[in-house]
Amino acid sequence: MKAVILAGGTGTRLLPLTRLMNKHLLPVGKLPMICYSINKLKEAGITEIMLVTGRHAAGSFIEFLGSGREYGVSLTYRIQEEAGGIAQALELAQSFVGADRKFAVLLGDNLFEEPLNSHLERFRQQQGGAMVLLKQVPDPHRYGVPVFDSNGRITRIDEKPVIPRSDRCVTGIYLFDESVFSLIAHQEPSMRGELEITDVNNTYAAQGMLEYGELSGWWTDAGTFESLLEASVKLMELSP
Repeated sequence: MKAVILAGGTGTRLLPLTRLMNKHLLPVGKLPMICYSINKLKEAGITEIMLVTGRHAAGSFIEFLGSGREYGVSLTYRIQEEAGGIAQALELAQSFVGADRKFAVLLGDNLFEEPLNSHLERFRQQQGGAMVLLKQVPDPHRYGVPVFDSNGRITRIDEKPVIPRSDRCVTGIYLFDESVFSLIAHQEPSMRGELEITDVNNTYAAQGMLEYGELSGWWTDAGTFESLLEASVKLMELSP
């Protein structure tokens, strides 16, 4: 299985730090943030990784990570020319993933404790479609929130709902089959002019092809000063 790490964006919630560098290169604990995604994938046996970032950050990533050899992986880079959304960034990985392949996607600011191995194995056994990983959180209104039917299946994901239907959120850890690229190709931009990953996942849900797993242990998206500090403290505690 291959994987894609999405590490673009402008990091506006972390200004002025992100005037200096891409937020995924900011220090978290003892390492730059991006290293944790790479290490989690390697830990799960995935060593072929594509990193998607913006034009202005690409040189910094290449200078720091190089080919990935130092980290025991093989890195390929793609440039997202404008802020067009997660789904648009993911579309750049089609040739890298290849035909008839399942693959993993991580948002590079998602930091978490649990190994991915068991979730990847479940997805390998899944007939097709997609899988999202969920986490119970105290503030689900900040995220995409799954809506379940009476059989416990996800019927849709509500993006940042005022009144959440669940205390679980969709994390930035996704597993897709190759059909995701045709779904992205048929998506229309949202009101903010981006191709939204929630719309893609909702298409899978409408087809009855969206499964889910639940993360145990600690998780955060380190996109705010508060969550960046929390991540740094947690990862310092977990470091050997």
